[in-house]
Amino acid sequence: MSDQKAWSMKRVVAASSAGTAFEWYDFFIFGSLATTIQKVFFAGLDPTAGLVAALGLFAAGFAFRPLGALIFGVIGDRLGRKGAFLATVSLMGASTFLIGILPTYATAGIVSPILLILLRILQGIALGGEYGGAAIYVAEHAPNNKRGATTGWIQITASLGLIAGLLVILGTRSATGEQHFLEWGWRVPFLVSVVLLIISVWLRFKLSESPAFAKLKEEGAVSTAPLREAFGRWDNLKRVLIAFFGIMCAQGAVWYLSFFYVQVFLTKSLGVPDSTKDALVLAMTIASAPLYVFFGWVSDRVGRKPVMIGGMLLALIAYYPGFHGIAAAANPALVQAQQKRPVEVHANPATCSVQFDPVGTRRFDTSCDIAKSLLASTGISYTNRSYPGDRAIIAVGIQQIEVPDGRGLDAAGLKALKEATAKTVKAALAAEGYPAKADPGRMNLPIIFFWLMVFAVAATALYGPQAAALVEMFPTRVRYTAMSLPYHVGTGWVGGFLPVTSFALAAITGNTYASLWYPVVFTVIPILVSLFFLKETRGRRLEEV
Repeated sequence: MSDQKAWSMKRVVAASSAGTAFEWYDFFIFGSLATTIQKVFFAGLDPTAGLVAALGLFAAGFAFRPLGALIFGVIGDRLGRKGAFLATVSLMGASTFLIGILPTYATAGIVSPILLILLRILQGIALGGEYGGAAIYVAEHAPNNKRGATTGWIQITASLGLIAGLLVILGTRSATGEQHFLEWGWRVPFLVSVVLLIISVWLRFKLSESPAFAKLKEEGAVSTAPLREAFGRWDNLKRVLIAFFGIMCAQGAVWYLSFFYVQVFLTKSLGVPDSTKDALVLAMTIASAPLYVFFGWVSDRVGRKPVMIGGMLLALIAYYPGFHGIAAAANPALVQAQQKRPVEVHANPATCSVQFDPVGTRRFDTSCDIAKSLLASTGISYTNRSYPGDRAIIAVGIQQIEVPDGRGLDAAGLKALKEATAKTVKAALAAEGYPAKADPGRMNLPIIFFWLMVFAVAATALYGPQAAALVEMFPTRVRYTAMSLPYHVGTGWVGGFLPVTSFALAAITGNTYASLWYPVVFTVIPILVSLFFLKETRGRRLEEV
């Protein structure tokens, strides 16, 4: 009997984890291919606007995750856990496969990014219903004293999905070469998802309903209005607010900085080659994968709260020294140049716009705008200086580049002017010791990896016990709905918008490290909320919530 029970628990974990890993794979390959998506689907935009648009589209998928949480939360609480996450995995798989066959901007123009946006939204809705269902399904099968370690396998699926995505991207890029990868190879990671879809649906179809929901259904106690019960009753709403402000804000900030924004920082700000960046992130993800289960296991012994707060504190302490350390190790020539010959933009503030245009409709045609957008696109920090003239001047060392004004030019003329100015600016920067790219021979890969692992440890300490902590906060009647919404608002809005907002902060201020303001704020708030309002739930019986 015990062998049968153990086998059943393993099957529950395996089927739930495999399906969730597949959905994370589908979702994450988009983020890992952000710079490629920029070139394929946003070719009509300036490089900076194109990257911001690609990152914004990455965020758009996250923006719709709370909607998916509500839709599938209601389904899961009214009809059952199994049916809800069978539907989510099917929707995610179909959307991802269709991205792989979309026409590019070069062949379909504006229709191409519009279709991509629609499919990205469907991905977000699907993932919004996935995580809560899988975590709850496993937790409702798990023993009370082993729930942290058991649900840690659901937490590890994010890394497994990212690992699979990075392996497929690296393998395809190596097999096709960079040029062919940009032309058609980028489709492969999306198309192979159909195989994973078939496996995931088959595994989940063989599962039975969770015992907690089955018991609730047998007793006739299933909620008929889970939305009203979850958010219209203060005792449940209070739990939702504590889950969001005490756990999920930090989850969105810490995890997505550690595994996604760091990729933008390495390539865009430091000039690290994509292949090197992918290998580093892959190594970090593989090395950190067992830590989700480990920290879940630790939380079964010392409590969810101290482990999660420990992860938040580690991230908060490491943000600034970590990113400065990565910069010094990845591109020491750039750091030295910025210290010895800092870049300044002398311009009339009245002619300068905020360098943030996620929809790509701004021309940025004043002299000041052209100067700042060019520097932002290279990832170089600069200082703003007020200057009364109409023309902006980029000053670096003995170089003084007067930037022409593009107002009055048509689109083609403005593009040509920006390209010519970019060549002049890059030549001036090179003359003052600014490298065009990071030198592989001078990279200190062990130091970069060390800091990546510091962030990974912080993220896994927070994320490992999280599923158990969230499940233990809410009653069975509304668990799917009440748990899923704060999770996906936290990861979907706080985490999903981190890459685009952080990059925008760097572009707006001219300071690369201003990008860290966002994660700092969303880590400090949860630390305070958790310390004062989050209750310890380790070992709690779910039927007593």
